[in-house]
Amino acid sequence: MKYRCEVCGHESLKWMGFCSQCRADGALVEVPTERRTSAKGSHRARVVTVGSAGSGDVVRRAVGIGEIDRVLGGGLVPGAAILIGGEPGVGKSTLLLQVAAALAAQQGKVLIASAEESLDQIGLRARRLGVTGDGVLLTAERDVDAIVAATADAKPDLLIVDSVQSIEAREVGGAAGGVAQVRECAARLVHAAKESGVPVVLIGHVTKDGGIAGPKLLEHTVDVVLYLEGDLDRGLRVLRSLKNRFGATHQIGLFEMGEAGMREVTDPAGLLATDHLGEVAGSVVFPAIDGRRPLLVEVQALVAATSNPQPRRSVKGLEAARVHQVLAVLERHAGLSFDNQDVYVSVVGGLRLRDPGADLPVAIALASSLLDRSVGAVAAWGEVGLTGEIRPVAHGEHRHAEAKRLGVATAVGPRDNGHDRIDRVLRELGLGKLRVES
Repeated sequence: MKYRCEVCGHESLKWMGFCSQCRADGALVEVPTERRTSAKGSHRARVVTVGSAGSGDVVRRAVGIGEIDRVLGGGLVPGAAILIGGEPGVGKSTLLLQVAAALAAQQGKVLIASAEESLDQIGLRARRLGVTGDGVLLTAERDVDAIVAATADAKPDLLIVDSVQSIEAREVGGAAGGVAQVRECAARLVHAAKESGVPVVLIGHVTKDGGIAGPKLLEHTVDVVLYLEGDLDRGLRVLRSLKNRFGATHQIGLFEMGEAGMREVTDPAGLLATDHLGEVAGSVVFPAIDGRRPLLVEVQALVAATSNPQPRRSVKGLEAARVHQVLAVLERHAGLSFDNQDVYVSVVGGLRLRDPGADLPVAIALASSLLDRSVGAVAAWGEVGLTGEIRPVAHGEHRHAEAKRLGVATAVGPRDNGHDRIDRVLRELGLGKLRVES
């Protein structure tokens, strides 16, 4: 016999009151030793040429929700294992219930196995979302083998398990959610999906740091890893692809959470940019690139005088460190002082941006608010360096095209698309000392 830690997965040949690897108290549980078969009795491995492997066309099945099909690369692949994570309350179960309804509307059949909610609770959510019909099957079950058996009997087009941290294998030691349980349950469900050709979606919990809970092996085992994120106080949700063996990972899906569930946001400009662009100081349009999808958002800044010895710095939707860097550059190279000023910077709509091209719109919005001077309807992008230079960023043509499509007449960027305009805008705000790289 051997013993395995439920926290980190470390294995030991003897039991101790703590794990020698992660020092967790009482985490070692007894597991049976695997019996090794001799090489003489093992089966022969099948070997083929690379040219003959994968020669058949993979038939994807569209879910029927455009934003999800976009992220998946066109739809569900037979036998695929998909893991979707997200913070509690972000809408994972709601979104997948709508996926089940969309497949059922195409004469499909979906089995939802929930180990966290009763059948009545799922039924209440289904009625709220308007999900009816016989195409969506429900079971409240914690035993992974019972879920696999129910899938074999029902023969659905999709299996949804909510959640992989709540189910358990009876012969494996430890409580549900432990490393050993999560690893074994996921392995059995993925194996069943590959054998039957029924794709499986596993809902995963997340840690306090935002990562998907459980062993890292879980993300390696599945074919697709999705992450649903968004500000819980606002309705916008972003579905990202972190891993996809059947497609690219640069696509995102946008949804808006409402009383009737998730609604697709096919054109986010109306949601992320307000109608009064250019009318007030401190407002700049930013054509962001998330993956390869252009998103026209509004960056707002408010600079207000304060008597506090330590002025406040509040940042939402952007990396606070980059905003502080832009403030330092404006003070050092542009001669603008924010010493006695509270500074608030926010991205409209609750979207979180990781695009370095947001530096220039943040700088323009800050200067505009400090001087109380409107710049008009301006779309800007560019990276601000520590020595006061404005550097080009990728996808400048796509950013300019998106701004033009939505009627923003003035687009300023550090390369192409109008050097004269960026110089004029910078001079009007007293930022003429910043160097624009061509």
